[in-house]
Amino acid sequence: MRPMPTTVLFEDAVASVAAEAQDEDLWLAPSELERLGWALEPEGLCRGPLPPARRAEFVRADGAVNLAALARHRGQAVVHDAERGVWVCGPAGEVRDAARRSLAAPDFTLPDLDGRLHSLSEHRGRKVLLNSWASW
Repeated sequence: MRPMPTTVLFEDAVASVAAEAQDEDLWLAPSELERLGWALEPEGLCRGPLPPARRAEFVRADGAVNLAALARHRGQAVVHDAERGVWVCGPAGEVRDAARRSLAAPDFTLPDLDGRLHSLSEHRGRKVLLNSWASW
């Protein structure tokens, strides 16, 4: 499978990268991973070690990193739109819990149908109605 243009929202970073999407996995070359603030080191990733027994789950022989598996391992929610090539890896569970207790809506950024990014923080101090739905 060849890398395809993909928009990735990972915590507070947004980048257009070349990635290989396979079902629920998203594989990025180390150079693409760096665009999201991560670096692959011999002992693991720059933000923490990888479980040695599960390294193949996260890193392929060619050095590509499974960003979706990494996010799930860290307790992050992972959602994607395969048709539009958009992947979102939300904050870790402890961050979500702190935001929930504060009653303040966490900031997020999502693309509209034309691909333009919009953040909730752009509307701070104003009333905002969030309308969401799912087809299932």
